[in-house]
Formats: sequence, structure tokens, C-alpha cells
Amino acid sequence: MDKFSFLGNSEIESIDQLYQQYLQDPESVDVSFQDFFKGFEFALKNYKPVDNQGLVNKEFNVANLILGYRQRGHLFTKTNPVRTRRKYYPTLDIENFGLSKDDLNTVFQAGYKIGLGPATLTDIIDHLEETYCQSVGVEYLYIRHPEVVKWLKVRMEKVRNKPKFSAKKKQAIFHQLNMAVGFEDFIHRKFMGQKRFSLEGSESMIPALKAIIEHGANIGVEEVVIGMAHRGRLNVLTNILEKPYANVFNEFTGDDYEEGISLGDVKYHLGYVNDITTYNGKKVKVNLAPNPSHLETVAPIIEGVSRAKIDHKYRKDFNKVIPIVIHGDAAISGQGLGYEVVQMAQLPGYKTGGTVHLVINNQVGFTTSYLEGRSSTYSTDVAKVTRSPVFHVNGDDVEAVVYAVELALEFRQLFNADVFIDLLSYRKHGHNEGDEPRFTQPMLYKTIASHPNPREIYIKKLQQEGVVSSEDAMKEARLFNERLEVALEESKQKKKVYIQRFLHDDWNQFRYSEDKDFLQSPQTGISKERIETLLNRLNHLPEDKTFFKKIHKIIDDRKQMVEDKRLDWALAEALAYASLVTEGHPVRLSGQDSERGTFAHRHAALIIEGTDLKYKPLEHVDPDQAPFTVYNSLLSEYGVLGFEYGYSLAMPHGLTIWEAQFGDFFNVAQVIVDQYISSAEEKWGLMNGLVMLLPHGFEGQGPEHSSARIERFLSMAVNNNMQIVNCTTPGNFFHVLRRQLKRDFRVPLVVFTPKSLLRHPLCISGMEEFENGCFQELMDDEQVDVENVKRVVFCSGKIYYDLLARKNELNARDVALVRLEQLHPFPKQQFEDVIAKYKNAVLHLWVQEEPENMGPWYYVENKVLEHKLIPVARLASGSPATGLSGLHHIGQNEIVNKVFKACHCELKNKYCGLQCVEGKSREEILQQHKYFEEPPRFSI
Repeated sequence: MDKFSFLGNSEIESIDQLYQQYLQDPESVDVSFQDFFKGFEFALKNYKPVDNQGLVNKEFNVANLILGYRQRGHLFTKTNPVRTRRKYYPTLDIENFGLSKDDLNTVFQAGYKIGLGPATLTDIIDHLEETYCQSVGVEYLYIRHPEVVKWLKVRMEKVRNKPKFSAKKKQAIFHQLNMAVGFEDFIHRKFMGQKRFSLEGSESMIPALKAIIEHGANIGVEEVVIGMAHRGRLNVLTNILEKPYANVFNEFTGDDYEEGISLGDVKYHLGYVNDITTYNGKKVKVNLAPNPSHLETVAPIIEGVSRAKIDHKYRKDFNKVIPIVIHGDAAISGQGLGYEVVQMAQLPGYKTGGTVHLVINNQVGFTTSYLEGRSSTYSTDVAKVTRSPVFHVNGDDVEAVVYAVELALEFRQLFNADVFIDLLSYRKHGHNEGDEPRFTQPMLYKTIASHPNPREIYIKKLQQEGVVSSEDAMKEARLFNERLEVALEESKQKKKVYIQRFLHDDWNQFRYSEDKDFLQSPQTGISKERIETLLNRLNHLPEDKTFFKKIHKIIDDRKQMVEDKRLDWALAEALAYASLVTEGHPVRLSGQDSERGTFAHRHAALIIEGTDLKYKPLEHVDPDQAPFTVYNSLLSEYGVLGFEYGYSLAMPHGLTIWEAQFGDFFNVAQVIVDQYISSAEEKWGLMNGLVMLLPHGFEGQGPEHSSARIERFLSMAVNNNMQIVNCTTPGNFFHVLRRQLKRDFRVPLVVFTPKSLLRHPLCISGMEEFENGCFQELMDDEQVDVENVKRVVFCSGKIYYDLLARKNELNARDVALVRLEQLHPFPKQQFEDVIAKYKNAVLHLWVQEEPENMGPWYYVENKVLEHKLIPVARLASGSPATGLSGLHHIGQNEIVNKVFKACHCELKNKYCGLQCVEGKSREEILQQHKYFEEPPRFSI
């Protein structure tokens, strides 16, 4: 094939320009070139060149060879334990760099660039081969910070990427590897055919994780938070987090759970927390988060957990907590969530000081070959998004694996950036232990069948080095097996399966909710004096800072509200947050455009004119207040909602809020709602107080800007697993936010928030509503003559104000508008009280602006079947709303008109308030008024 040269005339001219620059100012060029030019001048001064021009060219060619190894050496490594690597061209053959075999014994000053000093080409190549083309391959030259590149380069080239471990450390690594292999072998024999998602083929991950904990403890790490999928999870639980083996064995055979868990989950989804004592006697808290089968979903969860701990437990010291995400190769390259999480890595509201990404690369996804599973060269190529280094390591070389993770950890601690370890290994069985892999990968699994496991490979190496004898290895394996046999017998004595609650130490002051907790909300009002003090501070702009003139207008308007003692939605929300932070509760709010608010209503962060600096009034309410933070998120729902769920998990005493730009877009994060928010308590015993703010309301903005899909949440609402509310007043919103932290249990809160109501003249609350009372699950109509009410109209959300406008227009005192503010848990007793109160009513309606098959209707109907509510709604539809504003308004008016429809009595279709039905039976009414013959559904 053709020879390729990496060094053309233009490159030689560039280096010559660098040399001229060096002669003018040595400090103006990179340190590596300073060393190179020093060596070059030394050679010119002390050696008589045979061909000066040829020597110069050759030196540059060698320099380019070194660069070639650094850039592309990872393509030519010995990192794949069971496959022959793909071929890449051009190769690193010296002929491709303008060199030949005649140059092998020539001494080149370019050796300075790799720490050798003057060296023969043979020695330089040997050094580069050992550093970049053996069991460890590295991608790092795309990093843009010279000091980072230099640190990695020096660290790796100094030791040639070859660990030099003591005999004692090697014995410790063998001990960990023995447990990893022995555990999988034991389960395979004792529970044959049962799913466990074995780690076999990738057992070196256990020494890798142990190395992070051990080495981390020595350099200041106090806590580790791990997120991983199912493969190898049982091994990690037992051999890293020290979950009792008997407990795991009981999960294979148990029939019921201990108290506190209703449904539970499969054993390879469960979490655990433990304080691990290192070999040096230091304590490290290790957390493994529970996860669903949805790959990558746990990643943002553990990032949020880590950030909360960093913020509130470790005083923002990123080096105290290490997040570790363990990926599968197919998942990290195929699931878009991985990209979202990586993009968070350096954002102010979401960074965690760097995540250690450990990829179990078994080179197949279920049955799909890696060649069919991605277009990128590596599964880890997402790392290049944030220019994070990647270490590709042969999983059969356990010492290389431990070396790589220790180096990666040191990098993370020094630069607080993400780092990736690509652990190339294999999967001994199919996707699970009952799957036959030879259907789809016959050649690969023929190789795997005869391939020794990592323990066997390491024993052979240690025997050759005289570190471990064959007898010692066999004895350790036998003793560990006996230990597992004892644990198995112990497990048979356990009658019920125990599931440890994740982060239980953080939640020991909280209990699970009960039905009685939702009968009446607690008092959440605050004193008049506190209200006035907090509002004055919220409406204060520092005189030494200049703000946009419209900001002054907003603040002046808010001051006028305070003077009028009538607050709108935005000010009520700010008051709730201010009251909580001054009571010691941290508040965190994030989402797309959350600082200003999608609808320009919140203005929680004010730009100081002429700068990019922000002034946040809620950070300056009181000198002793708890933190208030608000962040505009990246354009992500799935990743950010997962992050905030994790944050809330680790901060039960604070208020964590995720806000959707429009409620319609939450469904991009549907997995988090399904797998965590709605079900985590039943599966894993997890409580969580996360608040979701979902703007909702039909206002003619089309099918993607109208509905937050109330029906989806209600379809999952059961057993007090979520609180679902649709507030219609600022005061009630104030109280529901405060209620979230004023009880000794936590349940996720979903709030369908308004859009047009943010500026609706009637959507205001008097100051007295904040002083007294509590959240009202149901709000009755106070502007009716109870005895004369003929129609009771139940509704929820914005439609109330449309109905109220028509009611006032008609002066319809016979119609009671009753607002269901809390949809779940359903306030059944309060609903029954309203029904009983209006004993003369002849018609009970449920009115909603959503289509009949959406919104709350089916849920509400099921809760009160005995009352036979008649629905007034849009016709059932697959799409939530029309795209034409005019058609929307026609439909909205028709819904309202149905409620206040004139009857056919002697008033000739004028609104009569149904006075004509006095003294008549229901049957007579139904016969007289065609209005009642068919449900008045809107059918456009």
C-alpha cells in the first residue's frame, strides 16, 4: 500500500517558525518544544552532523512519530481479550513518518519529548509502544488545556502506563478478584438458570471499584455514589458494599418482603448504602442507587444525589464525593440520556466535580454486535463532547485496570472533570443466564468458551512472579466458597426478604404517609409581620446596582400589590420560598427559563445593567437564611428531571423543584415519572419530596402548548404515591408549597401551574389568605344561595375563571362552581360534603377544557360513580388541542355555554336559572327539559 507521511513541508515550516519564536523568547512555546529545541541545539553544538538538513528533517519526523503515538496509539493496542482488533490506516510504522530501519540505531534528541533524553529510535519506539499500545490505550490530545494534556502525558509516559505494584497490593487485588469470580461461580452452581445478569468476563470491575474507594480515601474522598445497570450488580452489592451474602441468596428464594415494602423489585435492581473501612482504616460511605431496567436512567439520579451531598453535607467541596456511573457499551452509545448527563458536567447548577464513567464493554448489546450498535469508533466517544480523557483497558489485565482507575481518579480530583474508563471484556453467558448467545454470536462464543477467566490469568502471572503460589490460590478460593456455603445456609432461615432503604440515614426522621394524613392539610399560614418583612425584602433593589428600567416597573408594581394587600401568582410563589428559607429549609428550583419564568412572570434573577451579573432577591432575605438557588437548565427534560429527583432524594429537609418550560414537554422525561416518581416507594421504599411545576391550560396555542397530560399522572395515582394539584389561586399555591415541608413524610408533588392566569385580574389573593389557614383541597362557591342551587359544577384549574365570567354575566346564583384543587389523593369526604350541602341540586356536572379521554374526567368519574356526574368536555381525541386559535375559542365558548344553557320553558331559551323546575320531580324535569336528555358533551 502507499506510504503516508505525517510531516509535510508545511509542518516543517511551522516547526521552523516555532524555533525562531523560541530563539526570541523560549517561554513563548510549549514546554515540550522548549525541551526539544534545547536538545536540538545541544546536538548541533556537540555533534558534527553528517547531513545537517537530513538530521533536522529526521528529528522532526521522530517528533511527529511521537505525536502519532499520542494521537492514534489507542487504535493499535492489545486491549481486546477475545477479538482481533479492527485494522486502522495509516499504521504507526516508521515508514509512514519518513523514517526507515536504517534510523533505528540513530540517536535523536526527540527523546527529550518523552522523558528519555537523547535516545535511539529503537528505544523511543519501545517506550511509545509500552506507553500507548499495550493493555492501556488513551485518548486525550483533543483536550484544549495545555496544562491538562501535559499532566496526563507526563504521568503516563513516565511509567510507560505500566503499574509497579508491591507484592502486598498484588495480593490484595487477587483477593478481590477471587471473590468476584468465586461469587459468580457459586451462584451459577446453586441457582442454575436463574437470572442474575452475571459479571463473568468482566470481574476485574470489582478490583477497579475497590481501587477507587481505597485510593480515593487516601486522597480525601469521603463518599462514593454509584449508579449502574443490572449486569454485575449482585457482585457489586456483596463484594464492594458488603451487603450480606445471605440477604442476596434469600432474594433468590424468598416469597414475601418485610414490612415497609409492598411490591418490591427484582434483586438486581436494588440499592444499598454502607460505611466501608479501607485497608488503611479509613471510612468511606458507599451508596449504590436502586435502578430500573431502563438503561442509563440512574445516571442523572446519582448526579443529583452527589450534588446535593456536595452542596449541603460537604460545603461545596467537590473532592469529598465521587459519582461513579457504570455503563454498558451498547447503552452509553445508544441511549441519548448519556449525552444529556455528559452535557451537565460543567454547568454551574449541575456539575459534580467530575464523574468517573466506567464502561463494562462486553462488545455486544443483548444480541446486537457492536458493529451494528453504533457508528462511532468507540462506545465512549460521547466523552469527546466535554473533551474528557478516555482510558481503554484490557479487562483481562487486572493490574492495568487498577492502574487506569487510580490514574483516572487522580485526574478527576485534580481537574474536577469527567473521565472515562472503557473496560474491554466479554459476557460469558447470553444477555441473561437463560439466553443462548450462540444463536447470534457463534464465533465470539466459541472463543469465549475456551477463554480463561481473569482470575486464572492473574494466578498464572502471580505464580511466575512468585507472589502467590498455586496452593495459596486454591486455598483462598476454597475458603471463600466455604464462606458462601455458610451464608447460603443462613439464608434458608430467613422467612422474609429485607430491602434496605436507600439513603436511610438521611430519612430516619421521616415516616411513610397514611390515608388519614390527607384528610386535612396542616396549618401553613405565617404572621402578618413576617409577610410584610419578607415582601419588603423581596421588593428591594440595592441602590449600588443598576437595573433595566422594566425591572423597576415590575418591582414598583409588586410594591403596589403589597400596599393593596392583594398578591398575584409570582409574588405569592416568591413569598412561599422566602418563608421557607427563613425557616431553615433550602429551596432549589431549576428548569428551562426558570430564572425569569417561561412567561416572564417570576424574575427570580435580575440582570445588573451593563454586566452579566445577576442579583437574586431570594438570596438576600435574611442573613441567617437557608440557601435559595435557581438555575436555567440545559434544554433537557429527561436528564434534568432525573437530576432533580436525585437531588431531592439526598435533601429531604429542603424543597427541590423541577419546572417544565411547558407542561406538554414533561413526557420527554416520562421514564423518570414512571420508574421513580410514581413507583419508587412501592418498589424500593423510597420517599421523595420532589415538586414538578407543569404549565397547563388550553389557550389556543396548539397541541404541544396546552396539556401537561393530567390523565397520565392520574392513571398512575394510587395509594398516596403522588400528590396531584391544580391550584386556582396564588394563596392556595403558596400553601401547597409550604405544606410540602411541614409534614413528617414526603410524597412527590405534581402541580399543574397556570399560564394566562399569571396576569388574570381575578387570579389574586388577599393578604389574609397567607396569614391564616392551609391548603384547600376543594374550594366551594361562596357566592350562591345554597337553598336555590340547581346545578353544581365541579371543575379544576383555569376553566373555573371562564365559567365564573359567564356566571357573573348571567348573575346565575343557582349555579355553584366547585373547584377540585387536589385531584389526588382525592378529597372524597370534602366532595361528599359539597354534594350533601346542595341538597336541592338537580344536576351535577364535571366540566373540563381537555378532551373527554384526557384531563381528570375518567379519574374523577371512577372516584364518584354513585353520583353519576355528567361530563362537559371536548370530544375524545388523540391530539390534545386544535392548532387554530379561532377554533379553540369557539370550542371554549361552547363548553361554557353548555353549562349555562337556557332551558325550553316559557322564557323561550333565555337563561331562567331553572326556576321553572320548582316543585317538580326529577323525572318531570328530565321530560320537560331536553337539555337533560343527552350528556351535553362538546363534539367539535
